[in-house]
Amino acid sequence: MTLKGKLVLVGAGKMGGAMLEGWLDEGTPAEQVVVLDPAPSDAMARLAAERGLALNPPVEEIADPEIVLIAVKPQIMDKVLPGLLPLARHKPVFLSVAAGRTIASFEAVLGADVPIVRAMPNTPAAVGRGITVICPNAHVTEAQAALAESLLSAVGEVGRVDDEGLMDAVTGVSGSGPAYVFYLTECLARAGMDEGLPEELATKLARATVAGAGELMRRSGEPAGTLRENVTSPNGTTAAGLGVLMADDGLKPLVARTVAAAARRSRELAE
Repeated sequence: MTLKGKLVLVGAGKMGGAMLEGWLDEGTPAEQVVVLDPAPSDAMARLAAERGLALNPPVEEIADPEIVLIAVKPQIMDKVLPGLLPLARHKPVFLSVAAGRTIASFEAVLGADVPIVRAMPNTPAAVGRGITVICPNAHVTEAQAALAESLLSAVGEVGRVDDEGLMDAVTGVSGSGPAYVFYLTECLARAGMDEGLPEELATKLARATVAGAGELMRRSGEPAGTLRENVTSPNGTTAAGLGVLMADDGLKPLVARTVAAAARRSRELAE
C-alpha cells in the first residue's frame, strides 16, 4: 500500500484497532497515520505513544488526508460525522465499515460530491482471516477504490460490488456469518454431550473440527461440495449424518431463512 497523504482512522476499537495493527505490520509509516477516537483504550494510547502515531489532534489541523476510514459504532455515527466536515473539503475518500449505514447517509452529512466507499467486514478480521466487501459511490476513482481494497486486505480478503442493494445480502452471509458458525460449534458440542461425551471433550472436539475444516477449505481451494463428497463414504457414518442435514427440511432451508432474516434486518437499519 502506497500512501501519498494521511490515513485517518476514526474509531480504534476492535475492528479499527485490528486494521491499524495490520497496516503498521505491513510497513505503513506511522507518521502518515492519524487516529481519532473519542475514548481511546489504554492499549491504543500505548500503541500511539510507542509507534509515534498522532492521536486525537484537532481535526482542522490534519493536513492532506488521503483516506478516512470510519470504524465507529453505527449508534454514535450521527455524533461523529459532523466533526469530520473539515476533512471533507480536501476530498479524501471516506471508507466506512459501519453496518447498516448507507452511502446516502454519509453524503447527506459530508456532501453529495464526496468520494465514499461503504464496506462490510466481519469479525475474523481481528486475526487476519476476515473478508470484506466494498461498494463505492460514483465519485470514487479506480485509484481510490484500489487504495480502499489495499487497506482492507491487511485483515483478510476483499470483494467488491457496484450495486449497493447487494450489501444487505453480504451482511446476511459474511457480516453475520461468523456468529452462525460459532452457534453451529455450540450445537455440535451439545450433541456430543447428549451422546455421552464429557463437556470439556465435546467442546474441544467441536471447536477443533470446525476450525480444522475451515482451514482445510481455505488451503485446498476446492469447492465445499467437493470436500464434503471426499469425506463421505457410501452408507457410512458421515452419509448417515448428512442424510439428516440434507433432507428437505434440513440445513439448507434453515440457513436460507437465517440469511434472509439478517439481510432483512440490515435493510431495516438503513431506513
